[in-house]
Amino acid sequence: MKKRLDVLIEEMLDGQILLGEAIAEFEKIYIEKALKRNNFHISNTAQVLGVHRNTVAKRLASYNGSGPKGAGNRSQ
Repeated sequence: MKKRLDVLIEEMLDGQILLGEAIAEFEKIYIEKALKRNNFHISNTAQVLGVHRNTVAKRLASYNGSGPKGAGNRSQ
């Protein structure tokens, strides 16, 4: 995994992606993938991620401008 991350990080640095942007995008994708694996169940997803369910719900709301109901944005 480290080798794959090294390549990705090199590409991001070449593209002048700022650290804050990289972290935010990683977190968003990570949470969305975990949510899909857990059939869009926020509490189960939170448990897998090791965070409180309110944290997952708040992050999801910040991604799509809605509350937990917006968590089921399955079009992606």
